[in-house]
Amino acid sequence: MQLKTFINRRLPNPERLRQHRVLRLFGPLMDAPYLWHLNRRSAAGALAIGIFCAWMPVPFQMLLAAAGAMLFRVNLPLCVALVWLNNPLTMLPLFYSAYALGAWLRTAPVQPFTMELSWSWLQHSLSSVGPSLLLGCIVLGIITALLGAVLLHQGWAVAVRRRWQRRHQA
Repeated sequence: MQLKTFINRRLPNPERLRQHRVLRLFGPLMDAPYLWHLNRRSAAGALAIGIFCAWMPVPFQMLLAAAGAMLFRVNLPLCVALVWLNNPLTMLPLFYSAYALGAWLRTAPVQPFTMELSWSWLQHSLSSVGPSLLLGCIVLGIITALLGAVLLHQGWAVAVRRRWQRRHQA
């Protein structure tokens, strides 16, 4: 199976994305054809933006990813789908590892870290845990986004070469 077919089968439906309550804010901007086209460049860019946005400790990551897809003219469904790498099951390990890396980079001591999804926790933690968490999220977001984009770009190129070789052998 082609890589493009594999990705297309797993992407969210464009019409469902257009009707999503958060993404409806973009209205007619979501009708641009480049947002729905899937090629090597748009897939690698979408992967980079989606993974980077998944690392950001902010609400409405899908909105951020959609805006990034529009700004950089990459595949919107793939970009938005990749944000869900950060979900309730993965959130704590991802953010703790980002916090630990950020604390190490800042040479700050790692404080006991318990995460709650509440406004009071956010206000209390911004001053103590926030700078290390944000630094770690940005660094890991950049590293994983670049690594993912390069791997996808190279994997796609290898798949195209193999397909051409099979075609010439047949």
